[in-house]
Amino acid sequence: MNAPVLESPAAVAPPASAARLPLSRVLVLVGLMLLAAATGVWLRPDYRLSEHKPAIALATQVPEAFGEWKIDRTLAPVVPDPSLQSALDALYSQTLARTYVNAAGERVMLSIAYGSDQSSETTAVHRPEFCYSAQGFRVRRIGETVLHVGPALVPAARLVANLGPRIEPITYWVTLDEAATLPGWGRKLEQLRYGLRGQIPDGMLVRVSAISSSIEQSYALQQRFLEQMYAAIPTPVRTRYFGGDTSSGETLSTPEPSRGMNPPPIQR
Repeated sequence: MNAPVLESPAAVAPPASAARLPLSRVLVLVGLMLLAAATGVWLRPDYRLSEHKPAIALATQVPEAFGEWKIDRTLAPVVPDPSLQSALDALYSQTLARTYVNAAGERVMLSIAYGSDQSSETTAVHRPEFCYSAQGFRVRRIGETVLHVGPALVPAARLVANLGPRIEPITYWVTLDEAATLPGWGRKLEQLRYGLRGQIPDGMLVRVSAISSSIEQSYALQQRFLEQMYAAIPTPVRTRYFGGDTSSGETLSTPEPSRGMNPPPIQR
């Protein structure tokens, strides 16, 4: 008995409609791909605000001595571990870490990280919550506050870091262009708004702390230090460190990146 002959699938011709897409559908698909590519280029920010404003130079704009304070080289602020530091070096244009002391022997530690491109959430890697935890500290969040520094109202976060007997209250904030803010959805929305305007904002993270078992006294000392630091920062770049002048009711959460001038035209 002969075996049945099996017809090869390749021998079965596909329906005419499945052999190829209609030309009109192909043109539509090609058009959509070209539109997606063009939209991606059009939405890509390309105007760096830092290139059109006074340059940031942390080491010189933050004086080594101001008010009642001068540098104390015997006590270094907490710095990231080597593995994290290598990532920070790639993320930030400049960093500064100093300890200041006054005639009464009171000390305040200052740390600033500046990046010329803050179009994403990369600054989050340097937040004190992560930096101190990586060094073995137990970090407790106290809450948020608004610092009155000169005419600026600075939204800030407050933490307390503990390592053995060391108790270190911490205050920090971040800036985006000329507005002070905090990490979170509000900052992400501002980054998106800059991106839709084709702009790349710069920004920094500013952190102060003081070792003390009295949390309230430590925050009061930090407040005094920041007021004197505000007065010492050169006026043309002061808003880049502390945010804008809010005495006239300016809203920090929705800054105009090109203060005093019309937003730059975006060439497409």
